[in-house]
Amino acid sequence: MSKQADLIIENAKIFTSHKENPSAEAVAVKGNRIVFVGTNDGVQKFKGENTRVIDGQGHTLTAGLIDSHFHLLWGAVWAGSAQLYDAQTPADVANALKTFAKENKTAEWVDGRGIKYGIIFTRQQLDEIIADRPIYINAYDGHTSWVNTKALEMAGILQPGKEADGNGVIVRDENGIATGELRETAMDLVSDLIPEPGEARKRELLKMVMARMNATGVTSVHNMNGDMKELMTFAAVEDAGEMTVRVYEPFHVLPETTEEMLNEAAEMAKVQGEFVRGGAAKFFMDGVWESYTALTVEPYADDPNANPDGIYSLEHFTRMATLCDKMGLQIFVHCCGDGAVRRTLDGYEAVQKSNGKRDSRHRVEHIEVIHPDDLSRFKKLGVLASMQTSHSPLNTNDGDVWPERVGKQRWHLSFAWRTILNATGAIALGSDWPVANYDPMINFNSGLNRELWMQGAPNQTLTLEELLIGYTRDAAYAEFMENEKGQVKEGYLADLVLFSHDLFALNPKDILQARAALTVVNGKVVHELK
Repeated sequence: MSKQADLIIENAKIFTSHKENPSAEAVAVKGNRIVFVGTNDGVQKFKGENTRVIDGQGHTLTAGLIDSHFHLLWGAVWAGSAQLYDAQTPADVANALKTFAKENKTAEWVDGRGIKYGIIFTRQQLDEIIADRPIYINAYDGHTSWVNTKALEMAGILQPGKEADGNGVIVRDENGIATGELRETAMDLVSDLIPEPGEARKRELLKMVMARMNATGVTSVHNMNGDMKELMTFAAVEDAGEMTVRVYEPFHVLPETTEEMLNEAAEMAKVQGEFVRGGAAKFFMDGVWESYTALTVEPYADDPNANPDGIYSLEHFTRMATLCDKMGLQIFVHCCGDGAVRRTLDGYEAVQKSNGKRDSRHRVEHIEVIHPDDLSRFKKLGVLASMQTSHSPLNTNDGDVWPERVGKQRWHLSFAWRTILNATGAIALGSDWPVANYDPMINFNSGLNRELWMQGAPNQTLTLEELLIGYTRDAAYAEFMENEKGQVKEGYLADLVLFSHDLFALNPKDILQARAALTVVNGKVVHELK
């Protein structure tokens, strides 16, 4: 076989994420694999007349970034809605919704996504914006929605009588009339009425979002909601040669999922494409602190009467997780509260006793608060931590309700990245898009520059090296792909990102100046700054 490479990047400062060979100057790619990692002199033998040679200009080059917690198709569909992520006031919301309604006159619903808590409270506020078309707006974290009167009437829940299943709450006034706020599964009573976009529109939105992701250096994601239908949407795009992001897709296990329904997860695990594959199961153990649905060890600081039960009892979770584990599936569990983390670890421990210990790499997602008694259990059980740095407020003075809900007594073990990394040795990092921005620089900024919340609290920030490893080597390990990607290493997949700066030369406060200058996926350049 000819040594001539298709692509060479030289004069770069390569952070390889490879323990034995941590840095290099040049990398050569042939087909979809890395064939050389080393010095500028050493790469010369791979040059040929058809080799594209890129000068790295002394900038940082890493393995393609792997976002370990993502909602790709869900977020792509949301991208076709009114975008409320930047709204700060009710007037901002009104302008966005009215603009969307004007530009989408034939759409029955006015659908908005990404609003922060504390901006809209009642259906009457939304009625003042638009009353003759149903409005549905969803919080940035996906756990609370607000709707107008028209939407409540269409769902048949304006008046007392019909309530939500599970941990859902239709917030009602003293007369039992719905206020317009819907929490957790109560949202489904309205959102299920909104027509789903057709497959062609889904694929159009998906390709648009993947191009934007590539422009930030993201080349792989661990998806966190899924079923065979969604997996087949990704597979169809792969078959058309249009996937530019690798997707690890779980089967979403709901409280109403029966044992027989888990056969779908087994079928999904048989799909092992170059870009799209199954093999995992996803559970939600609780909701979120903001809506008083996180499962806690001790009561909420600002409402001691809030007493959420969690979505699964320990018995229910253990029974379903034992079946998933017996099928060889990896398990991801959403846990925001320390009580949810504990219940999940209790379940994993019971699964091990029942099925025996194996290299399962089961995971706990988010871990917004952890009780100190549970720290050592991760390593003991072989359980992995998956966390998202931009979930944390940078400080306690930016108006975020999260610190109030948790209370100072838990701040020292809130978003405890450093504490958990020290205890476990690894953290898979990601964004939870569309809950938070997928741009890794934003997440690096949170990880590097979070302020101390109070005197005496541990510093939970991470180093740039630790953040990069969490987005590469540890993220690949967290999906059983450590021998294929996550490192700039000969024989590995040619997923690479060259940045606009030497990241290690930047002041951490200036990390947001950097961006992806070149992104390579499967050996092909999919993004390039001009």
